[in-house]
Amino acid sequence: MVYVVSYDLSKPNRNYEDLYEELKKSGSWWHYLESTWLIYTNESASELYNRLSKHIDKDDRLLIIEAGRERQGWLPEKAWEWIRKHIS
Repeated sequence: MVYVVSYDLSKPNRNYEDLYEELKKSGSWWHYLESTWLIYTNESASELYNRLSKHIDKDDRLLIIEAGRERQGWLPEKAWEWIRKHIS
């Protein structure tokens, strides 16, 4: 399963390194856009949210949506390779 994880972090001077490290603990991940990750995991969206929410503040925003096959964009070829490999 691949999820699109997107966030708005409200405190620009806060160190969110713990959030980024938690995202990287997933089975596989993609991060070519500033506040968007694609996460390949066996977890449900709720399980992933519970794991990540420990590393954000109450006034931050976090959205997790299952990725689908319909897609289009302007990204480097390396990004498209990851997407094709994980979202068939």
